[in-house]
Amino acid sequence: MSLLFIEYPKCTTCKRAKSFLDSKGVKYIDRHIKEENPSFEELKEWCDKSGLDIKRFFNTSGILYREMGLKDKLDNMSDNEKLKLLSSDGMLVKRPILIGDNFVLVGFKESQWEEKV
Repeated sequence: MSLLFIEYPKCTTCKRAKSFLDSKGVKYIDRHIKEENPSFEELKEWCDKSGLDIKRFFNTSGILYREMGLKDKLDNMSDNEKLKLLSSDGMLVKRPILIGDNFVLVGFKESQWEEKV
């Protein structure tokens, strides 16, 4: 199983998730979300695979999210508009994200990750 781990290295939650994976001896490809922002196509695939609402992929605690006033705007946007926005800046995307062959985990909840890795 090949895993893709998408993180922002300065994020404490990402650091905890990475330590969790490392402590389990899990092999993964590490990707810096700011340097290599997820594309529209990747985000669409991950949303579909995860079964989550696209809104769950937004980093609601991020500065950019608040500066853009997205809390009030997202409900009036189409899914494609949301995906375009997410693909425009990695700092808008909730992290970490762990992508496996048949799952996508957004954010770090140890019990969820425990089930998948």
